[in-house]
Amino acid sequence: MRLRLLLLALGTFAVGTDGMVIAGILPLVSDDLDVSVSAAGQMITVFALAYAVLAPVLATVTAKWPRLRTLLTALVVFTVANALSALAPTFGLLLATRVLAAVGAALYTPTANAVATALVPPERRGRAIATVMGGLTVATALGVPLGTWIGRTDWRLTMWLVTALGAAAFAGVGLMLRGLPAPQPSPGLRTRLAPLGDRRVLGAAATTFLVFLAVQTVFIYFTVAAEPATGGDQSKLTLLLLVSGAFSVVGSSFGGRVVDRWGPRAVILTGGAVAAAVTLAQPWLMRSMATAVIASAVNPLAGWSVAVALPARLVALDPPAAPLLLSLNSSALYLGVAGGGVTGSAAIAVLGERWFPFASTLLMLAAIALAAATTRRAASAPADPARSAFVLGKS
Repeated sequence: MRLRLLLLALGTFAVGTDGMVIAGILPLVSDDLDVSVSAAGQMITVFALAYAVLAPVLATVTAKWPRLRTLLTALVVFTVANALSALAPTFGLLLATRVLAAVGAALYTPTANAVATALVPPERRGRAIATVMGGLTVATALGVPLGTWIGRTDWRLTMWLVTALGAAAFAGVGLMLRGLPAPQPSPGLRTRLAPLGDRRVLGAAATTFLVFLAVQTVFIYFTVAAEPATGGDQSKLTLLLLVSGAFSVVGSSFGGRVVDRWGPRAVILTGGAVAAAVTLAQPWLMRSMATAVIASAVNPLAGWSVAVALPARLVALDPPAAPLLLSLNSSALYLGVAGGGVTGSAAIAVLGERWFPFASTLLMLAAIALAAATTRRAASAPADPARSAFVLGKS
């Protein structure tokens, strides 16, 4: 059983690496395809936007498909799309392949979560989902720096790495996940979107959007922000991404613990304030490698703690509707990622390459203000252990 969950996690590792590694190879894409770094950053925007829009639609369209068929179809689309990305001769075609990759990713991840819950008894569902979604966290810690290092001379090698990961996941899932339980009846698209009529849900989803918009405004253009410290050295950039990834893992684990102890509201407000302070100081922290390492550690530590608290807050609003609420949280998250490419590009154009992190500071402060205005202290009480495990796994 553990092996089957790990094979599902290999797929989410491939998806997570694909979604985040682009930030480490933007200058190489820019030089090779003769576009600006800001334009190259739209690769992340189109991927995330397509994911956010298509995830609930694809879940509805494929609801009656056998789960193995859905997983394998998703991985075929994802793997072929990344191979096409590696071969793309023009930037326009590259963007088109990123949309196709998002189709595979948006179909795979929710299905993998559903399969994980079907493979284990109810009391182990939270841990099962945590194992599968752990692939995304490990992608931040390992996949992004590895992909950046492999593509340090040719960004296309990074896309071939993701292609290989997708192919490996396809082989493992195809061989080891036969005989999966039939899918349960799935709600229609209208039902999936119905919780948005609740102002509390809308406020929570909007907070998720603003938090990830703030985070991605800087992360997508991390190579630009880190330029004073790295001097364009891809090895130094890889080191900073490795530190960032490692502390993302730490932040996710730490966030789960403090959410259980203090509640989502306190974690969102405190972690958000720390993240805002780091981006405010980033123009000075990124002047040397020593202080850049500190910034690369503290920012994801705070940010991923908040990332755990955001879905915990949503689930606390209506626990029986947790799956629907968490799917909305995922869409808001990817909309924030998509918007980050645009806001980061605009901030660079208006504020310049050194000062553009200030835009992230303002967005995070807006998220904190919205969270403070739309939550109550009483609503921040820690959730029960089973619910917390479920929430952590989905974050």
